[in-house]
Amino acid sequence: YWGQDSYGANNPSDTTNWQQPISYYCNDDTIDTFPIAFLDQFFATGGLPSINLANSCPNPPFPGTSMPNCTFLGPDIEACQAAGKILTISLGGATGSAGFSNDSQAQAFAQTVWDLFLEGSSPDRPFGSAVLDGVDLDIEGGSQTGYTAFVTALRTLMANGRKQYYITAAPQCPYPDAYIGTTLNAVGFDAVYVQFYNNYCGLNNYNNANAWDFGTWDNWAKTVSPNRSIKVYIGAPASSSAAGSGYVDASTFATIIQQTQSQYSSFGGVMLWDASQAYANSRYDKAVKNALTAGGTVVATSASTSTATATTTSTGGSVTAATVTTATTTTSSTASATGTSCSGVSVWSSTVAYVSGSQVTYNGQLWTAKWWTYNDVPGGKLVGCTSRTPY
Repeated sequence: YWGQDSYGANNPSDTTNWQQPISYYCNDDTIDTFPIAFLDQFFATGGLPSINLANSCPNPPFPGTSMPNCTFLGPDIEACQAAGKILTISLGGATGSAGFSNDSQAQAFAQTVWDLFLEGSSPDRPFGSAVLDGVDLDIEGGSQTGYTAFVTALRTLMANGRKQYYITAAPQCPYPDAYIGTTLNAVGFDAVYVQFYNNYCGLNNYNNANAWDFGTWDNWAKTVSPNRSIKVYIGAPASSSAAGSGYVDASTFATIIQQTQSQYSSFGGVMLWDASQAYANSRYDKAVKNALTAGGTVVATSASTSTATATTTSTGGSVTAATVTTATTTTSSTASATGTSCSGVSVWSSTVAYVSGSQVTYNGQLWTAKWWTYNDVPGGKLVGCTSRTPY
């Protein structure tokens, strides 16, 4: 996740490592997805929501609202998207004022989110003309009333959109989640970034079979979730100051990642809280990506559930920062001759996740992933190894 400057909030004197503009984190291929945190108030001044981006948007709000005018961030968002990154808006946070009184209010709010952040129109769009790639729900308090209606309405809007959209959630590891669990069982999500920290089931208790419960979430994904192709991410603190508990060093985490990846087919990658913490901790995100790549998956995500103020006073530990969003989506393919050889390219595997640009061979033909994909058989018309097809 990006937006809350978790490192700066916990290390106020180390200004060098405070959160940077989001485009700074898009300069390499380590992080694939950035949930922007947070839309922390659903109904503020003028009936519109409000976002809190800590030190990244100190601008005043649009007239008659509490929504800050962060339109200067629009070009950065679009630059990240042009680099192949997925950027979503994360709703909630540990101290957010989130929730609905009924389904009708939730359905109307879906339209508001569409108008402010996705393909709709509003004079109060905080990122101007930039169109985000979806919505993340980091709900850590309140009633579950309305969330199923909200996600359902949002899906309807997205289905008529001009591009691929994603809906994710960041439940805490105790199953079922107290604040979003009912919704997860009722409507399909693309991925869950399960927060394995600040709880008894955290990464620090990985070797305790009575505590570590990724297997429970894997079973939920395969037998309960309406989307049986949903991916489950390990949500982790990116440094010791990012959460109250659950942090493990990079070497320990690499072992956990690879063991979990080999054991559970629902495994989608890693979520980290947050980008600022990862960069300050000797690029912890790179160590995670290396572990994922070594195991065959190339996915990394960040998350935390704390909301910082504009002066970067925040408590780390839930869902927000920089992430690699999982895309459980149907795929399309078109062939284009490039004269590229299949020599040295690995054979496609149903147990490996691939990101945009990854190359595989299948039935003697070369394929290039158009986006994140897992267990999607390459398909389409090809001409031997002289064709290179996105899928």
